[in-house]
Amino acid sequence: MKCTDIEQQSLLYIHDELAPGERADLEAHVAACESCRRGLEQARRLDQLLRDCPRPEPAPELLVMCRQSLDEALDREQLGWRGLFRSFVWHFGTLPATRATAILTLLVFGFGLGWTIRPHLTALQPVTTGDNSSAFDAADLNDVRIRSISQVAPDPRSGGVRITLDAERRVTLEGSLDDPHIRQVLVDAVKGYDNPGIRRDTLDVLRARTQDPSVREALMYALHDGNPGVRLAALQTVGSMECGPDTHAGLLKVVENDTNVGVRTAAIDTLVRHLEEEGPDEMVTATFERLANTDQNPSVRMRCLAALRNLQGSDAR
Repeated sequence: MKCTDIEQQSLLYIHDELAPGERADLEAHVAACESCRRGLEQARRLDQLLRDCPRPEPAPELLVMCRQSLDEALDREQLGWRGLFRSFVWHFGTLPATRATAILTLLVFGFGLGWTIRPHLTALQPVTTGDNSSAFDAADLNDVRIRSISQVAPDPRSGGVRITLDAERRVTLEGSLDDPHIRQVLVDAVKGYDNPGIRRDTLDVLRARTQDPSVREALMYALHDGNPGVRLAALQTVGSMECGPDTHAGLLKVVENDTNVGVRTAAIDTLVRHLEEEGPDEMVTATFERLANTDQNPSVRMRCLAALRNLQGSDAR
């Protein structure tokens, strides 16, 4: 193995990503080459400095605005005239000539009929303004079946939340998380709503009420959500609340069983932050020690080793 090979493979070696044969060759070269040994040590120090650097997170307001803009753009692209026209042209081109002619004739007839009767229907339709959304008292939801939620938007200035949903009609709820009806809508959205973007936005809002038992239970449920982005959002929220043995056990399930390596390492970091504040937990320490020696993923093994060092350092202090 040449010195240039060592430079290219040093980071792979540090992260335990080399095959056993390549690792042995690199170690043999480094043992005999002082220059490469110094270079490897410098790479280790640089890697540790990068790990210790703070990771700035975007403001919640920016995330909400970006997700809302993305949803609106997707709606326009998929449901607007342009999307419908592309879909129609694609399907139309795959049909036999006789069937395509028949469909085109029916479309022309339908548009003509609609244009003819439109003036007569206008008089029968109620006059509305805006997007048919109306302010709605959360207490009125007791006997209303919610069909879908299109937006959950927190207000950082007032601490309130604005929820746009479709029931018998599109309504907008406005209020604070002190309102049990508002909280119940958000908890139900975390557990059962099929739009992962709405579930993530809802978790951001619920972060202000993690002391509420129903909210805590919803957060633990979201740790096993089918969407990894939602699971990460749940971990961020759990990281900001007071925990205990039951929460530690839930986080350990994520560390051991989640299918996404990023979610697993984020759960390890969340546990470390809590234990540094709350004190040692033998169950967590034992799990970290086992995974550091036996887990199949090198990133998880390294993160568990780093976690054990951090916890030992905090105990010494």
